[in-house]
Amino acid sequence: MAVTLGLQSLLAVFVVAALTPLLAAALPGPRIPQVVFFLIGGVIIGPHALGVADTASVQLVANVGLGFLFLLAGYELEPALLRERAGRLAIGGWITSVALSLGATAGLAASGFVHDYVPIALALTTTALGTLLPILHDNNMLGGDFGRYVFAAGAVGELFPIVAIAVFLSQGSHFTALLSVAAVGLLAVVLSAVPWIVRSERLKTIIREGQNATGQVMLRWSVVLLFLLLVIAAKFGQDVVLGAMLAGIVLRTWTRRMGIDVSGLEEKFDAVGYGIFIPVFFISSGMTLDIGGIAANPLRVIVFFLLLLVIRGLPSLLIYRRVLPLRQRVEMTFITATALPLLVALAEIGLRDGKMLPSNAAALVGAGALSVLVFPAIATAMARTDRARTATAPADPAVAAEAAEAAEPAERVPRARHPADGLMPWHR
Repeated sequence: MAVTLGLQSLLAVFVVAALTPLLAAALPGPRIPQVVFFLIGGVIIGPHALGVADTASVQLVANVGLGFLFLLAGYELEPALLRERAGRLAIGGWITSVALSLGATAGLAASGFVHDYVPIALALTTTALGTLLPILHDNNMLGGDFGRYVFAAGAVGELFPIVAIAVFLSQGSHFTALLSVAAVGLLAVVLSAVPWIVRSERLKTIIREGQNATGQVMLRWSVVLLFLLLVIAAKFGQDVVLGAMLAGIVLRTWTRRMGIDVSGLEEKFDAVGYGIFIPVFFISSGMTLDIGGIAANPLRVIVFFLLLLVIRGLPSLLIYRRVLPLRQRVEMTFITATALPLLVALAEIGLRDGKMLPSNAAALVGAGALSVLVFPAIATAMARTDRARTATAPADPAVAAEAAEAAEPAERVPRARHPADGLMPWHR
């Protein structure tokens, strides 16, 4: 009976996953990111609506999906970027968001609006650049310095909250959690050195020859690395998101040090992660949403939606005042305020550990979905309007130089996936 229930639940989940790209493509207007449809589909098939799928039956597959989501996030992360000016400004912006978030959440807690202070304060400092990248790429907004500032802000808006989650949402003391984070991080550094230690030309030849067909050597070892760090993180009392992101960073190091052609490997990650496991995570998350809580108090969604804009977005107007014109700073405001995948993961963690109220978890996810629908549309509309104005304006050397710089490709623009994806990682 349990096996049948599990298969039935997986069938319902994958039907939603298969229908989503068709619906996203068929609807008129700006293309809505698939993650929004995943969440809605999860609600429909879950216990709050049709009840044809059981969350517990798909939980293991959903956890693997969560792992793949942040593996790809870590894989796309460029640590060197954080040492550049773009990275330093992004870190300053995130610290400003943290200060604003602590103050705002303290006020909400004092008024009795929330009781789960820490997870909500962290949630309001996140950025879902993975959801944004295909949209920004389609609108030519990832070129020049602006693209690097966007990518750095997104990297900090995902990496730093993940480390904070590992420290402040652990079951033990914060000091113990910090030591465990350091231990897992040290292990990741050691694993990064494996290709340097094992410098066998024969091994490299085997990997290159077994990349495709039935071998799939690198893909299989990538999965081994993912589960190894997931298990180790769990042993140290950490959540899977930290281990998964570290696995992605280590994997990027492996491919570089071994001189592996990553184009084919990245396509396989897309197929396995975004094609199979990651949709299960988002759909499963939709199945657990407390829709009754949202319907009973929709004000919570609006409040969190506005706080994302104020806390995570508005600091961009100040932080980038010396490097970006006002128009691009306003665009950056809406870009950095967009948050969803990490909010979903944070809500899952908070609910599982009993540190977040179901009503607040649902409201946060609802606010994140609303931010994905509204904020990128505003930013891209501003960019298109400015390009149209520039194209019709009289020739001006200063304007022409600015346009040429914006059109210039960034030193390293994250690989752009299909615009309908709307998932993470740098994940796009």
